[in-house]
Amino acid sequence: MGNITNTLTFPAPAKLNLFLHVVGRRMDGYHLLQTLFRFIDFSDMLHFSLRKNGVVRRISALDGVPQEQDLCVRAARLLQKECGCRLGVDITLEKRIPMGGGLGGGSSDAATTLIALNNLWNLGLSRERLMEIGLSLGADVPVFVFGENAYAEGIGEQLQAYDVPDAWYVVLFPPVHVATAKVFAHLDFANLELTRDAISLRIRGLPLRLPHNDLQSVVCSLYPEVARHLVWLEKFAQARMSGSGACVFAEFVTEAQAQAVIEYLPSDMRGIVARGLSQHPLRDFTVM
Repeated sequence: MGNITNTLTFPAPAKLNLFLHVVGRRMDGYHLLQTLFRFIDFSDMLHFSLRKNGVVRRISALDGVPQEQDLCVRAARLLQKECGCRLGVDITLEKRIPMGGGLGGGSSDAATTLIALNNLWNLGLSRERLMEIGLSLGADVPVFVFGENAYAEGIGEQLQAYDVPDAWYVVLFPPVHVATAKVFAHLDFANLELTRDAISLRIRGLPLRLPHNDLQSVVCSLYPEVARHLVWLEKFAQARMSGSGACVFAEFVTEAQAQAVIEYLPSDMRGIVARGLSQHPLRDFTVM
């Protein structure tokens, strides 16, 4: 990867949380989680064009997200600062992953930006260093740089690779934007035990038919559309919410099973069939 190229096009895949447990809260207010991240073959696409004048800008418009708040732009500028890099980039984002959906789209975009620019700018940073930089952008960014399906603890940044069996998923997109902070505030109110240490799940005892998402009932009470989508999907298989919502999913053994379900989807619902990935498509594009 030593040669500088002028343009790169890379995917930024979505993730599912196959389960999510809230096991405590730190003194600084951050919640301690246990979760299992699984990448799927549903992605945003990012195009990076080298600039030699140090300017970093997003070319594409993104509704409701100004440049200064865009995680891709922030990731690029942070990488510049960390490395003293004088090169710049034009970023074009083709957005497919819904925002506020619990599929990690923004975090994935940021991670793909770090990986792409590490190559485009010829910086030679290790995967571990990119994960450290990514963590300052958001707790979900490191897993996308890590590049493997992973069991996560802490605020989501303590990662262990986890081999998840092949599977297909029906993923539904309720038409709401879930505010994560609002969800956790309600969770704290409903469950005052969060300030104490909860019983922690050990990775060796991890069941593959994973139980639940601790945020699901709170989100369903705040956002009835999420509950409606879950009820519909539950008719076909065990359905769960991903992350802090709003997207919900169910797992199937074959593509045909998943396609059969999506064909029944009511006209006022949106959804996709996606395959579970064994690793991030850019896993081998970073160095140890």
